[in-house]
Amino acid sequence: MDKNVLIHVRGLQMMEVGEEQEPIELVVPGQYYFRNGSHYLRYEEILDEGSEPTINYIKMSPQSMEVRKQGLVNVHMVFERGKKNMTFYTTPFGTLQMGIVATGMELNESDNNINMKVDYALDMNEEHVADCYLSVQAQPADSKDFVL
Repeated sequence: MDKNVLIHVRGLQMMEVGEEQEPIELVVPGQYYFRNGSHYLRYEEILDEGSEPTINYIKMSPQSMEVRKQGLVNVHMVFERGKKNMTFYTTPFGTLQMGIVATGMELNESDNNINMKVDYALDMNEEHVADCYLSVQAQPADSKDFVL
């Protein structure tokens, strides 16, 4: 796959049973590379108008996914099936302790498409707060559409 890609990130948090939630979606240009059996993505995200961009790094392999944000917010989230990983989510308003347990994980790879889907349980300060879904897809930047 080309180095320059379009990255589509989609996330959903189900906070309460029966409550309809709006997915969070982002489509941005970024960079892709493959090294030591893992796929890597890098992209910039503007979280607040007028602020410096937050740099996002995503590492994907069949066994795990890591999401690292550096900037206005800072976090290093590790998703591994059946294993609870703890992290601190730092924002301008304070820091939260998060626990993440991936309950489902699927990586689909082709010459022009990388797609990773993760279902996970999210804890905040040792208390379960949501069941979540995260999908990350990358295709060459000249591709006209995404296959979801």
